[in-house]
Amino acid sequence: MDSFPVIDMEKLLGRERGAAMEILRDACEKWGFFEILNHDISHDLMDEVEKVNKEQYNKCREQKFNEFANKALENADSEIDHLDWESTFFLRHLPVSNISEIPDLDDQYRKAMKEFAAEIEKLAERLLDLLGENLGLEKGYLKKAFSNGSKGPTFGTKVSSYPPCPRPDLVKGLRAHTDAGGIILLFQDDQVSGLQFLKDGEWLDVPPMRHAIVVNLGDQLEVITNGKYKSVVHRVVAQTDGNRMSIASFYNPGSDAVIFPAPALVEKEAEEKKEVYPKFVFEDYMKLYVGHKFQAKEPRFEAMKAMEAVATHPIATS
Repeated sequence: MDSFPVIDMEKLLGRERGAAMEILRDACEKWGFFEILNHDISHDLMDEVEKVNKEQYNKCREQKFNEFANKALENADSEIDHLDWESTFFLRHLPVSNISEIPDLDDQYRKAMKEFAAEIEKLAERLLDLLGENLGLEKGYLKKAFSNGSKGPTFGTKVSSYPPCPRPDLVKGLRAHTDAGGIILLFQDDQVSGLQFLKDGEWLDVPPMRHAIVVNLGDQLEVITNGKYKSVVHRVVAQTDGNRMSIASFYNPGSDAVIFPAPALVEKEAEEKKEVYPKFVFEDYMKLYVGHKFQAKEPRFEAMKAMEAVATHPIATS
């Protein structure tokens, strides 16, 4: 099996650009996951973000999680399939930040995460341009597709800790799922592993790598690329040792953005494969996703297709 794709973004600036773009294309078409190095986010900032997040968990969330965990495992004697072994909260950056409203965050934490979010946002937009270039789309197409409603893109960060689990045979760190949104950029712990993705029917580890950013593609990019790129099922396996840090930033379409396959990509496909994906409003997809996150994505696409058909051909009422 080929090795996990790693893209050195410095190579995109010089003579090795063609080869680096080819690695990126292969990663998007065949893996759905890759890691990037030399992404222009300073290592000092990443170290600060790691420090404040680990401190924040220890100070504000560890005791509450331990209470939940003890109760969850108290009488369990078979696999628990309705919860995840994670402590998590969500920071919203766009369209309006909520970081000042979340309790238990000190000024040092807020400052570091605001700075980090600004860098991740730039990186997400840069990656979307690179993906669009590889697809042969006009410059800026993917960002416009995310922003074609009145509200612009949505962007937020899920801050998670996966503490040591005494019974990883009974509970997952995070159950298997695909991500609903656009492009996901993850700053993960480089000491404690656990993130896995499904490739060719086999669970593979995403290798922890110091100061790397892990990237994976969400359901919306699968639709916009008409299946050229695929969102990939992934999970977190609970570990008996170490507390895994996960800072996952989601750069998604606006809530009222209308999502549909890029016409330029539909035209390239054979006649019988045209527009295999539906057209829908992102918010409608998210409402469906909330109740079906840990189920297969294909029925979600089919449900959106059925809604599209009803909207296009309304049933006569008289």
